[in-house]
Amino acid sequence: MNTVHVEKIIEELLILIGEDAGREGLKETPRRVAKSYEKLFEGYLKDPKKLITVFNNEGYNEMIIAKNIDFYSLCEHHLLPFYGKAHVGYIPDDKIIGLSKLPRIVELYSRRLQNQERLTKQVADTLNELLRPRGVGIVIEAEHLCMKMRGVEKQNCTVSTSAFTGLFIQDQRTRSEFLGLVSGAK
Repeated sequence: MNTVHVEKIIEELLILIGEDAGREGLKETPRRVAKSYEKLFEGYLKDPKKLITVFNNEGYNEMIIAKNIDFYSLCEHHLLPFYGKAHVGYIPDDKIIGLSKLPRIVELYSRRLQNQERLTKQVADTLNELLRPRGVGIVIEAEHLCMKMRGVEKQNCTVSTSAFTGLFIQDQRTRSEFLGLVSGAK
């Protein structure tokens, strides 16, 4: 990311909305925003295949779940934040990944301009591609500032999305077990 260019654009934006970009409280804002964007959009610089180490499974054949994975992202339609929790599970076949990698996958994709539906699908697709598991289950619950600050202005609305593959689709008991384990997760 060219931070100098971002700084110039932010300064121009401040002027366009009627602000004095040189006033005390705003002098450093373009630099701070550019630095912030480096973190907010770092997901574009990372490849999940290089981030994830895959290990041979040693016979474990039950569900592996990471619940309450906090994430923050920016809505691609309004550039406003949405944030919430992801619950990620899979049933391994021959391969597993380190437990910390489940939150890392969520983090990688949430650090891009997103919509919640795509974020959910990208996490599921990545696990399927890297592990070829017997099934994947993802539930993401989020609050969208584009729905709270503008538009419908509904303060208590939470959006849930899900993605299921393999046994999570084929076997209702598997899906129910996963949903039961992640429902009410706090």
